[in-house]
Amino acid sequence: MNNMTNEEYSQYIDSISPKSEMGTHMFRAFVVGGLICVVGQAILNAYTSCGLSTENAGTATSITMVLLGALLTGLGLYDKMANYAGAGTLVPITGFANSVASPALEFKTEGFVTGTAAKMFIIAGPVIVFGTVASTVYGLILCLIQ
Repeated sequence: MNNMTNEEYSQYIDSISPKSEMGTHMFRAFVVGGLICVVGQAILNAYTSCGLSTENAGTATSITMVLLGALLTGLGLYDKMANYAGAGTLVPITGFANSVASPALEFKTEGFVTGTAAKMFIIAGPVIVFGTVASTVYGLILCLIQ
């Protein structure tokens, strides 16, 4: 092995390196993320058919999807789904619910205030702060332009 050429070394590395399953991972992420969105669309359609306006149905759908994401996290099913689908579970709004509920469940043994309440927004906190600040800035700019 001491007298390997660059080509032999490259072939050796290729033979012992694990093969990438990127295509499989991307397909799973696409399918599961798409199914989450299909469920969201079905819920939106159900709320609309019950007589809610488009805006109110959208709000109710968002709330329902966050509730479902938190519920599935609490039951331990969302993590199994994420292990299978990877990033496909992170993009929809249910991924946000999972990012809030997971730390809350993980640190509940440390108490309500110092565990659940303090750790609940470890991941989602920066997203909430950025969203709040950005929407305020955009709103002010819109007010100035009009």
